[in-house]
Amino acid sequence: MQNALLSLVLLVILIVVVVGASAAYTLDETEQAVILQFGRPVGQPITEAGLHFKWPFIQEVRRFDKRILAWDGDPNQITTRERQFIKIDTTARWRIVDPLLFLQSVRDESGAQSRLDDVIDSVVRDAISSTNLPQIVRSSSWAGDLDAEDLAVEVEQTPAPDSAAMGREELEREILTEAMRGMGQYGIELVDVRIKRVNYVTSVENRVFDRMISERQRVAQQFRSEGEGEASRIKGETQRDMAQIRSMAQRDAEIIRGQADAEATRIYAEAYGRDPEFYSFLRTLESYRKSLGQGTTLMLSGDSAYFEFLRGDRAE
Repeated sequence: MQNALLSLVLLVILIVVVVGASAAYTLDETEQAVILQFGRPVGQPITEAGLHFKWPFIQEVRRFDKRILAWDGDPNQITTRERQFIKIDTTARWRIVDPLLFLQSVRDESGAQSRLDDVIDSVVRDAISSTNLPQIVRSSSWAGDLDAEDLAVEVEQTPAPDSAAMGREELEREILTEAMRGMGQYGIELVDVRIKRVNYVTSVENRVFDRMISERQRVAQQFRSEGEGEASRIKGETQRDMAQIRSMAQRDAEIIRGQADAEATRIYAEAYGRDPEFYSFLRTLESYRKSLGQGTTLMLSGDSAYFEFLRGDRAE
């Protein structure tokens, strides 16, 4: 009897555990959910994280991501307004804002991706086909030396003045606004749409590169010419300053030499005035040292006054 009662208690506990496990579920911060009963949604979507309950066995939880998701389209070849063929590669970010409507319209993320392919590709194709090429490739804050029109090859139509300054950013905003109009019915919110890459088709790509290279070479040559002109100006100013410095230095040197010669003359005169005979003797000896070097030959008469100190016949 006791064994039967214990088995019954264990069975009841097991049933309670199984039912409780089937009835309780948790959602984390990145999830939201819709409750399905016999395959049909019931109640409002659950968007709060934490512990929640449902009817066991007859209800199931369909979970959806609350985070921002990425969409990456396939590159498409589209003609611009001036009939230029380009390849456009776009990307977008989106999120589920109404999981119940999302479940009823597209079922899951795979269906949403397919619907995004249709909507965004269509909007991008319409926007590109009605836009001039310079508006697609340039930025709204374009400040380079190369005009946006130079990037277009064989453009027959000139962009309108008011549209030429729009730029890719404004084009992307227009695409986002247009694409969002069709997303509300799917419980989807588009956060952003971006043009990742714009490529020319092979037939015109090389010519575009050649034009860009020649333009950069022209700008580089202009910079070189300006640099050479500035270098010539600096060299001219440097040579002028050097000539001025040399002139001033030579003038100062001549002044110093004149002052030195005057001082030397004064000293010689003072020395001569004190003892003329000794001064004459000393100056004669100095002249011997300077003039009578090795290999020097002098042609003088025997009674020349030049050797009077050597002969010893100087008058007393």
